[in-house]
Amino acid sequence: MNVVKKYYEFSPFHRLEIVHGDLTEESVDAIVNAANSHLAHGAGVAGAIVRRGGIQIQRESDEWVRRYGPVSHAEPAYTSGGNLPCRFVIHAVGPIWGEGDEDRKLAAAISGSLHLADRLGVTSLAFPPISTGIFGFPKERAALIFYNTIQKYFAEHPATILRLVRLCIIDVPTLEVFLNEFIDWKKSLPANDYIHKES
Repeated sequence: MNVVKKYYEFSPFHRLEIVHGDLTEESVDAIVNAANSHLAHGAGVAGAIVRRGGIQIQRESDEWVRRYGPVSHAEPAYTSGGNLPCRFVIHAVGPIWGEGDEDRKLAAAISGSLHLADRLGVTSLAFPPISTGIFGFPKERAALIFYNTIQKYFAEHPATILRLVRLCIIDVPTLEVFLNEFIDWKKSLPANDYIHKES
């Protein structure tokens, strides 16, 4: 069972949650897959999504690449959720650490997923910690990029129908890093008129 460990409300309508659990069990409108540019879902988060969601997700991904070409950092793809609890899977391509310009590319993948979720009519969205696994992105650095990019999105799009963003992390060491960075990130936020609820 997935458990909320920390949360922060940017407004009465927009909430961020840090969750310990399995992304494929998230009961949200859409989840984000940590994909490669050719949407070949073999291992890691991508492999787990196809195993749980069914081969339909891979078939739709193959069709996307045939139609539109490889997926960029800033323009994620999407498929149905197959047998998953969610309606959609958004396939975001994060950077490999060492390829250059990694911070901007990760922020673009996160931001692109948020914008696509809004266009799909999604009100709740769950991310994995993109690029922090075999792609080698430093976890502390990635956590702050996630938090800052989500905060910026809600600040710039107050009318978005996207209400809930969850960061769903299954392995405890990565979760602990994201929770520690969450505490520091909250301290850096500017004050405004909304009395934030947080945990």
